[in-house]
Amino acid sequence: MTADFGDRLREVEREILARRPEHAIEPSLDRIEMLVSLLGDPHRAYPVIHLTGTNGKTSTARMTETLLRARGLRTGLFTSPHLTSMQERICVDGTPLRGELFVEAYDEILPYLHLVDERQPVPLSFFEVLVGMAFAVFADAPVDVAVIEVGMGGTWDNTNVADGAVAVVTPISIDHSRYLGNTVDAIAADKAGIIKPGAIAVLAQQPLDAAEMLLRRVAEVGATVAREGLEFGVTSRELAVGGQLVSVRGLLGEYRELFLPLFGAYQAGNAACALAAVEAFAGAAPGGEAGGPEPLGDALVREAFAMMSSPGRLEIVRRSPTVIVDAAHNPAGMAASVEALTEAFTFSGLVGILAVSEDKDVPAILDQLEPAVAELVVTCNSSRRSMNPAKLAELAAAVFGPDRVWLADRLDGAIEIAVGLADDAAAAAAAAGALPGGCGILVTGSVITAGDARLLLAPGGDAAGESGADHA
Repeated sequence: MTADFGDRLREVEREILARRPEHAIEPSLDRIEMLVSLLGDPHRAYPVIHLTGTNGKTSTARMTETLLRARGLRTGLFTSPHLTSMQERICVDGTPLRGELFVEAYDEILPYLHLVDERQPVPLSFFEVLVGMAFAVFADAPVDVAVIEVGMGGTWDNTNVADGAVAVVTPISIDHSRYLGNTVDAIAADKAGIIKPGAIAVLAQQPLDAAEMLLRRVAEVGATVAREGLEFGVTSRELAVGGQLVSVRGLLGEYRELFLPLFGAYQAGNAACALAAVEAFAGAAPGGEAGGPEPLGDALVREAFAMMSSPGRLEIVRRSPTVIVDAAHNPAGMAASVEALTEAFTFSGLVGILAVSEDKDVPAILDQLEPAVAELVVTCNSSRRSMNPAKLAELAAAVFGPDRVWLADRLDGAIEIAVGLADDAAAAAAAAGALPGGCGILVTGSVITAGDARLLLAPGGDAAGESGADHA
């Protein structure tokens, strides 16, 4: 990439970031509908598998795309938010859009962005621009199928101008209450909006209120339903080196002892939902096989499961001490991550690093984290929405006790403190004759926190730096 082109890429990113941020929702599909109409309705050029839910959306979307690609299909994948680069959100054949193509896609739709901004009372947002770019990129590729993850909710999400042949709903819990409601059934009602007439709805295991709302939507629009635990699901799983062995009953067949290089029961459930979605698509896609769909094939599924990844989800980014980054950002997500971490790792102790958005249920997140973490370092991430570390320290002290909470003004300083605490704990455990295992570090609280930590801890990166560290 030339210096001039690198400048243009950074300029494009700045222009997109200067728009209304994706968390500032203006609930209307008018702007995105006008944009895709001006672009020639690119979202109608390929079938779509559409995903919503509270937790597990991105992991399930990535798994679904991997299975589709293993079947020999050319894929588009749109996910959000990104960990480290805006380009990650738009993938073709499993690869994030290269800088040149990202700039080209933006420049091609730029005149239409201006038209929409001029004609609508509210300009297009950061997220709406990226949705429009993704739809156009996938049409130009062209892809055989696009896997599209919502940004937030369902009914009013900008991705919902597309009609998914398959609609996947991962587990629903309370999050984004300001926009989606403060009860599970209200949130489920909004997310159910991605289930369209004639679609196949693949539903992860849900709280009763959410399940009732989703099934009501299925009945109203005449969709077909496949439910985890009934029509499909995980039949067994056991720990394995680097992940787990899972057996899954799918919609079209049984798949036994598949190696999944991810941790936790929730990731096994996500993989089962992805498998069901691809099986459903095999029967729902236009021009499907004569005589009805056939099982995907044990070898294909085995290969695809072994390739599955979910960056920023209980991901080991450094050893000695082991540092794990995780994007859990609400109480249900944190509970699932803590359960998986406790099951999969045998640390003699665990030091937590937490940076979380101001608008989250922080006390409930801390409640889930406290039993697993010996000491907690609180800090902030690179987002303007990140809670002030001093305020977070006050909330954490109420749950952990002040002697277990440390404060750092920056994430690099928090990592430095945590490494020191982990080394001290490991040395004390060894002196006391504890079994090998060492003390681990968990960096968590949001996707942005996980992404920031990955940047700092990547090979060649430097996690050290000045910090304003004080015991809280």
